[in-house]
Amino acid sequence: MKLLPKKRKSSGRTGSSKGKHRMIQCSKCGRHVARSKAKVVRRRTNLVDGRMHKELKDSGTIIISGQERKFLCISCAVHSGLVSQRAEDERKE
Repeated sequence: MKLLPKKRKSSGRTGSSKGKHRMIQCSKCGRHVARSKAKVVRRRTNLVDGRMHKELKDSGTIIISGQERKFLCISCAVHSGLVSQRAEDERKE
């Protein structure tokens, strides 16, 4: 029986020696993906309106911004432009 060549050394996962990672749900399509394979997107969100933000900042108030964290599967990350596909000769390492 002939073994197929491996496309990636890491099998598409981030490096860790902890064994199997828990499954999470993609924020865009709902697909269940291993935590090590998902791409994390962090985005800062303003909790205050734009005009109010400027007035508060001028008065010297400390404004805390929230942080939104999303997990995307590889296909959604490629579709939204966060990750690009590599050339074929670069893939097989």
